[in-house]
Amino acid sequence: MDIKVLGTGCANCKNTIALIDQVAQANGVTVTLEKLEDLRDIARYGVMRTPGVVIDGKVVHAGGVPSREQVQGWLSA
Repeated sequence: MDIKVLGTGCANCKNTIALIDQVAQANGVTVTLEKLEDLRDIARYGVMRTPGVVIDGKVVHAGGVPSREQVQGWLSA
């Protein structure tokens, strides 16, 4: 599973990537986590509010830290 966290490096972006990593490890799910901070890269996904989360090329979240339950749902899909 390829996951990108889109954001410029704010605390919410850092918390989002840490949460995804924690949930993936706790559930034994192998993920490739990447942090995209360049505004042009973020704009290519159409994300206007960060942090954004992209899983396998599809935007699944934008604006604010997702809940643990949301992340678990994404990783179990």
